[in-house]
Amino acid sequence: MASPSPLQHFSLKPKRANLYYMTLVAVLCTLCYLVGIWQHSTGTTAITADISTSDSSCPPITRNTTIHLDFEAHHRAEDLPLPPAAARVSHLPPCDAKLSEYTPCQDVTRSLKFDRERLVYRERHCPEKGELLKCRIPAPHGYKVPFQWPESRDSVWYANVPHKELTVEKKKQNWVQYEGDRFRFPGGGTMFPRGADAYIDEIGKLINLRDGSVRTAIDTGCGVASWGAYLLSRDILPMSFAPRDTHEAQVQFALERGVPALIGILASQRLPYPSRAFDMAHCSRCLIPWGQYDGLYLIEVDRVLRPGGYWILSGPPINWEKHWKGWDRTAEDLKAEQTMIENVAKSLCWKKLKQKDDLAVWQKPTNHVHCKVNRKVFKKPSFCQAEDPDKAWYTTMEDCLTPLPGVNNIKEIAGGELAKWPERLTSVPPRISSGSVTGITAEMFRDNTELWKKRVAYYKTLDYQLAEPGRYRNLLDMNAYLGGFAAALVQDPVWVMNIVPVEAEVNTLGVIYERGLIGTYQNWCEAMSTYPRTYDFIHSDSVFSLYKDRCEVEDILLEMDRILRPEGSIIFRDDVDVLVKVKSIMDAMQYDATIVDHENGPRHREKILLAAKQYWTAPAPSQDQGESQTDS
Repeated sequence: MASPSPLQHFSLKPKRANLYYMTLVAVLCTLCYLVGIWQHSTGTTAITADISTSDSSCPPITRNTTIHLDFEAHHRAEDLPLPPAAARVSHLPPCDAKLSEYTPCQDVTRSLKFDRERLVYRERHCPEKGELLKCRIPAPHGYKVPFQWPESRDSVWYANVPHKELTVEKKKQNWVQYEGDRFRFPGGGTMFPRGADAYIDEIGKLINLRDGSVRTAIDTGCGVASWGAYLLSRDILPMSFAPRDTHEAQVQFALERGVPALIGILASQRLPYPSRAFDMAHCSRCLIPWGQYDGLYLIEVDRVLRPGGYWILSGPPINWEKHWKGWDRTAEDLKAEQTMIENVAKSLCWKKLKQKDDLAVWQKPTNHVHCKVNRKVFKKPSFCQAEDPDKAWYTTMEDCLTPLPGVNNIKEIAGGELAKWPERLTSVPPRISSGSVTGITAEMFRDNTELWKKRVAYYKTLDYQLAEPGRYRNLLDMNAYLGGFAAALVQDPVWVMNIVPVEAEVNTLGVIYERGLIGTYQNWCEAMSTYPRTYDFIHSDSVFSLYKDRCEVEDILLEMDRILRPEGSIIFRDDVDVLVKVKSIMDAMQYDATIVDHENGPRHREKILLAAKQYWTAPAPSQDQGESQTDS
């Protein structure tokens, strides 16, 4: 006989058992109710107290807590916790006032340890890790926000660059004049006493500066950059450089005027630019020995000139027949120097277009078809072998000719023809259309351009100073990629120094130049080749993710602080966890910093950190040197 099922067994229990069961349940419920009343009258339980005092980012559970179901997006910027106290940075104090113009990699004292041959000691020589300063570089006492462009082209506050040496040394050449509380820049130069504008007009009679074919220019040994300053009004974007030498503060003056410039020199290393970058190169009595060292420095100019680009020379030895007595050199010496330059130019396959009065213009060939043939005549320089022409970070210059990309016929432009400005900005760069930039397609380029239009529009809703025309002038993009950030700002009265980090997966600086923009290479574990307070605004896109485990976050932020002027701003874009750490350091550096959501909303891990530098300066000379002057 089959046994009964459990359900059948339960249903056959007597009624008396059911009564006992129901009585037991009622007693237990009553007991629980009484215990609850007792807890309510005496406070939270010991367990609740333990939870509320534990180190947790969650809110404590209290007796009055009401539980809600939460369907909102999390990881909102305003809800982010501070990092634990052990991870926060202690207050980073101001440096001594005497360091207000400190340039770590061009420090005068450190440079004296290096070789003076070919001026190597004036190249980059950065401090070791143990020598890095852990303090904030002060602005000089009395520092003022620079004049807005275009007034800044002609005027700089004396308090910002307190150096009168050039007003005496270059008085007859009309470089700079001191008037009351400011410097005036009449636009003169050693070879253009009538002013840079008139000088550029003379160049314009020799080559076409109006049709958009010349957009990027490099000025070697730029002085106070008046040539570059006046090119800007003609939609030509200059990159000026000069060493930190006896002409005190020349690059600093250029930057205060709102003109793109870097500290740099032609010595033993390549200039920090890609090959085929500039449409025009210029030297006006720049004192560079072009004919010496087998033409090494002209070979380097050839590397950075685009096919068909121009080299312009004025000053010694050009027109030596007229000026040799005033130059305090013999006619024979000057004639020999010009002969050397002419011979080097021919060996590079350059064509001398014209020499008129104090100006001479050469043009680089559009391809190397003929140049390869005439190597039978010119044994030197030979073509470089297996050398990346775009590699230019601590790369030794070589006395070999950088070969241009191959062509199919004599009329073809090596590397591809560039569109004229302004179409050049948004046209697909030849480096991308030819497939020479790994992993980047024409479609990706166009998408990136549109993406940055959207992002910059969003930035302007967050930073009203970026949206206000004229409030900013000098901008820095620390990780520029394809230059989309700069391209989105091209209608604003600003210029952007586009940085391609040497650690970047793909070298895109050549693409940036093909768009008609400017930039340089940089390793952000080192200081930049520029003066303190260079930039009004800094953009940092994924920089700290890129440099994770490479160097200290704190050291990169101190360098950013050094090159940002008082009341300048920074926009960081990075992973939320990275930005929480960055914000804690910015707070220690006395910035006004806020994390906000991504332009597409709070569901993105990538956030934006806005940071504004407060106004503060070194103390007045009569004050205690341990204090700093602040102004809220």
